Amino acid sequence: MRGIMRNSGQALIVMLALGLPARAGEPEARDLTKADPAALQRWQDMRFGMFIHWGPVSIKGTEIGWSRGAQVPQEEYDNLHKQFNPTLFNADEWVKTAKDAGMKYMVLTTKHHDGFCLWDTKQTDFNIMKSPFGRDVVKELSAACKKEGIAFGTYHSVCDWHHPDFPLGSPGGSTKKPNPNLDAYTEYLKKQVTELCTNYGPLVTLWFDVPQGFDAKRGRPVVELVRSLQPDIVINNRCAVPADYDTPEQTIGGFNLTRPWETCMTICQQWAWKPNDRMKSLKQCLQTLISANGGNGNLLFNVGPMPDGRIEPRQVERLKEMGEWLKKNGESIYGTRGGPFKPGPWGASTRKGNRVFVHVFKWDGDALLLPPIPAKVTASRVLGGGNAECKQTDDGLALRVPQANQGEIDTVLELELDRPAIELAPASMTRGAAPTSGAKATASNVYQKSHEYGADKAVDGDENTRWATDAGTHAAWLEVDLGKPTAFSRVLIDECDEWGKRIRKFELQYKDGEAWKTCLEGAEAGKGYTKDFSPVTAQYVRLNILDASEGPTIWEFQLYPPKK
Repeated sequence: MRGIMRNSGQALIVMLALGLPARAGEPEARDLTKADPAALQRWQDMRFGMFIHWGPVSIKGTEIGWSRGAQVPQEEYDNLHKQFNPTLFNADEWVKTAKDAGMKYMVLTTKHHDGFCLWDTKQTDFNIMKSPFGRDVVKELSAACKKEGIAFGTYHSVCDWHHPDFPLGSPGGSTKKPNPNLDAYTEYLKKQVTELCTNYGPLVTLWFDVPQGFDAKRGRPVVELVRSLQPDIVINNRCAVPADYDTPEQTIGGFNLTRPWETCMTICQQWAWKPNDRMKSLKQCLQTLISANGGNGNLLFNVGPMPDGRIEPRQVERLKEMGEWLKKNGESIYGTRGGPFKPGPWGASTRKGNRVFVHVFKWDGDALLLPPIPAKVTASRVLGGGNAECKQTDDGLALRVPQANQGEIDTVLELELDRPAIELAPASMTRGAAPTSGAKATASNVYQKSHEYGADKAVDGDENTRWATDAGTHAAWLEVDLGKPTAFSRVLIDECDEWGKRIRKFELQYKDGEAWKTCLEGAEAGKGYTKDFSPVTAQYVRLNILDASEGPTIWEFQLYPPKK
């Protein structure tokens, strides 16, 4: 424990985490699996953080944890620390890089799945103090963060393929240990996170990962222990309980105002350092950050330092470029919430107070039409300088910015409203225009029967969610119930073509009595496919994919009424 308990409330939290009964007259205990609302809000307000994956594996340039027993023989991997001597490591430089990038917090992989620890742990000799380097990286980085006002957090793998008590081993947890003891390992895990919380805090977050062998019954006491040690910490969803926030990986999370989330993504392709790894462009980096914030999430952006201890100079430069953009546009990111317009290929929006910040990636010439909102726009401008014209009609907000004032990567418009922006309900580009938007949908096949890729995702008006089918699916259908007979004469099939166009033949059908009739036939769909056809009135509509090269997957399927 960190010194004497500050008050009886904190003492009660610890007593309950240890299974002790509350004393008479004590206030009712809070749920220790849930964050303090104020702490969670502070974390959300930061919006942008640095993830760091690093360890002796950087010597090989392969992936941390996962390459053990795969690309790198297990015995060789486990002895890499004996030659690990990153003499150019400088905690102040790492923190400066994060600060120059506009990042507000940092999360370090203190122990990955390979079991190697970057701090002076008393629970195992498999740690940085037994390397030629012999310095406590976690201690130095925690101190540097405190000095510069960067919040510090720790990543800690729940699984440990090196520890003899953990049941599974490398590669990738696919082998079984001869004499595992998961109860003993769980106690080991608790002692390690206790060290991190008491010796290196206060921590902004404890970021768990891969809870192999853990269920909620085993994971919950770990989360409660962490919260008892630091009541204002936030904890992610990877210790077999939901805890405080979700963690979409290598993808931007969907729009969500009720459940906090944080996209974790690499600046290159690999989490750990890899020579000549392909790095994201400045456009990709910034639009990822903006889209995540526009969906009401944070971005934890990963770097993998080199074996000499430095963050690769080209990565440092790219992050500095992001920081320069944030110096000019940070008020549209920090402390905001997503919306009211859901993100899409056009861009994203954020809001704070009576202001909405519209981030436009793609213009139609000098114009953009957004859905209508129940608020009056009292002023509009381009953030950083420039005029923005905004006209409100029944059809929506018509924004116009001269092409000379448009940004190459993002144009940020600031709209002043006559009321708090957070009061506005989320709106998508298809809201109110497409009878299919939000309608009941079913499908012949859903990828691994996962709700995340359900049929409803194709008609939710969110361009960041999709209906997907299992690998090897070459024919499938998506059926929509419009609720009542509805007229339509135009279709949008926005196929996810990240892996190439898959749809090779399809037909659009409507139900006439008990028979399905075809109103449109097509071959390839692809990104943003639209087609007009003779008006049809029906309640049930089916996109019948007759032939696909692989499991078809669709961002949006929408129908539109005939033009008046």
